[in-house]
Amino acid sequence: MKMIDSPALTLETAASKFAALGSEQRLQVLHCMVRAGPDGLSIGALGERTGITGSTLTHHLKILSAAGLVKQQKQGRSTICAGADYAEVEALSEYLLRQCCADCDTPNKDHRHG
Repeated sequence: MKMIDSPALTLETAASKFAALGSEQRLQVLHCMVRAGPDGLSIGALGERTGITGSTLTHHLKILSAAGLVKQQKQGRSTICAGADYAEVEALSEYLLRQCCADCDTPNKDHRHG
Protein backbone atom coordinates (compact mmCIF):
# COMPACT_ATOMS: atom_id res chain seq x y z
CA MET A 1 0.00 0.00 0.00
CA LYS A 2 1.49 3.33 -1.09
CA MET A 3 1.24 6.24 1.34
CA ILE A 4 1.87 9.83 0.41
CA ASP A 5 2.16 11.95 3.54
CA SER A 6 1.09 15.57 3.63
CA PRO A 7 3.92 17.61 5.09
CA ALA A 8 1.51 20.32 6.18
CA LEU A 9 -1.01 18.36 8.27
CA THR A 10 -0.98 15.34 10.50
CA LEU A 11 -3.93 12.99 10.64
CA GLU A 12 -4.90 14.41 14.04
CA THR A 13 -4.72 18.03 12.86
CA ALA A 14 -6.73 17.30 9.72
CA ALA A 15 -9.36 15.43 11.75
CA SER A 16 -9.66 18.39 14.12
CA LYS A 17 -10.15 20.81 11.23
CA PHE A 18 -12.68 18.55 9.52
CA ALA A 19 -14.52 18.19 12.84
CA ALA A 20 -14.85 21.97 12.99
CA LEU A 21 -16.61 21.77 9.63
CA GLY A 22 -18.95 19.06 10.89
CA SER A 23 -21.84 21.48 11.19
CA GLU A 24 -23.85 22.75 8.23
CA GLN A 25 -23.87 26.21 9.75
CA ARG A 26 -20.09 26.31 10.25
CA LEU A 27 -19.53 25.08 6.72
CA GLN A 28 -21.92 27.79 5.52
CA VAL A 29 -20.00 30.44 7.49
CA LEU A 30 -16.65 29.32 6.08
CA HIS A 31 -18.05 29.17 2.57
CA CYS A 32 -19.41 32.69 2.91
CA MET A 33 -16.06 33.94 4.18
CA VAL A 34 -14.18 32.29 1.31
CA ARG A 35 -16.56 34.01 -1.11
CA ALA A 36 -16.01 37.36 0.60
CA GLY A 37 -12.31 37.34 -0.24
CA PRO A 38 -9.35 38.63 1.72
CA ASP A 39 -11.10 41.78 2.98
CA GLY A 40 -13.40 39.65 5.11
CA LEU A 41 -16.74 40.66 6.57
CA SER A 42 -18.04 42.31 9.68
CA ILE A 43 -19.98 40.10 12.07
CA GLY A 44 -23.16 41.91 11.03
CA ALA A 45 -22.60 41.36 7.32
CA LEU A 46 -21.68 37.72 7.91
CA GLY A 47 -24.87 37.26 9.93
CA GLU A 48 -26.96 38.84 7.19
CA ARG A 49 -25.44 36.66 4.49
CA THR A 50 -25.75 33.41 6.42
CA GLY A 51 -28.89 34.06 8.43
CA ILE A 52 -26.97 33.11 11.58
CA THR A 53 -26.73 35.82 14.20
CA GLY A 54 -25.86 36.59 17.78
CA SER A 55 -24.36 34.06 20.11
CA THR A 56 -24.86 31.22 17.63
CA LEU A 57 -22.66 32.96 15.05
CA THR A 58 -20.11 33.84 17.73
CA HIS A 59 -20.02 30.19 18.82
CA HIS A 60 -19.44 28.94 15.27
CA LEU A 61 -16.73 31.53 14.62
CA LYS A 62 -14.96 30.55 17.83
CA ILE A 63 -14.83 26.90 16.70
CA LEU A 64 -13.65 27.80 13.20
CA SER A 65 -11.05 30.17 14.61
CA ALA A 66 -9.76 27.56 17.08
CA ALA A 67 -9.38 25.14 14.16
CA GLY A 68 -7.31 27.75 12.33
CA LEU A 69 -9.75 28.08 9.45
CA VAL A 70 -10.85 31.65 10.23
CA LYS A 71 -8.99 34.73 11.36
CA GLN A 72 -10.72 37.47 13.31
CA GLN A 73 -9.61 40.98 14.09
CA LYS A 74 -11.06 44.10 15.63
CA GLN A 75 -11.33 47.27 13.60
CA GLY A 76 -12.60 50.13 15.68
CA ARG A 77 -15.78 48.98 17.38
CA SER A 78 -16.47 46.25 14.87
CA THR A 79 -15.10 42.77 14.76
CA ILE A 80 -13.96 42.02 11.25
CA CYS A 81 -13.72 38.40 10.26
CA ALA A 82 -10.58 38.68 8.22
CA GLY A 83 -12.05 35.86 6.27
CA ALA A 84 -11.00 32.34 5.78
CA ASP A 85 -7.41 31.46 6.41
CA TYR A 86 -6.87 30.47 2.80
CA ALA A 87 -3.58 28.69 3.48
CA GLU A 88 -5.26 26.47 6.09
CA VAL A 89 -8.29 25.75 3.90
CA GLU A 90 -6.01 24.88 1.01
CA ALA A 91 -3.83 22.68 3.23
CA LEU A 92 -6.95 20.80 4.36
CA SER A 93 -8.00 20.20 0.76
CA GLU A 94 -4.52 19.16 -0.23
CA TYR A 95 -4.39 16.72 2.69
CA LEU A 96 -7.01 14.64 0.89
CA LEU A 97 -5.95 15.30 -2.67
CA ARG A 98 -2.29 14.46 -2.19
CA GLN A 99 -3.32 10.92 -1.45
CA CYS A 100 -5.72 10.72 -4.37
CA CYS A 101 -5.24 7.49 -6.30
CA ALA A 102 -2.23 6.53 -4.13
CA ASP A 103 -3.34 2.91 -4.12
CA CYS A 104 -4.11 2.70 -7.86
CA ASP A 105 -1.86 0.68 -10.09
CA THR A 106 -2.29 3.14 -12.96
CA PRO A 107 -2.64 6.92 -12.72
CA ASN A 108 -5.99 8.50 -13.40
CA LYS A 109 -5.65 10.84 -16.36
CA ASP A 110 -9.07 12.40 -15.79
CA HIS A 111 -7.82 14.73 -13.05
CA ARG A 112 -4.62 16.43 -12.07
CA HIS A 113 -4.10 14.60 -8.76
CA GLY A 114 -3.52 11.08 -9.86
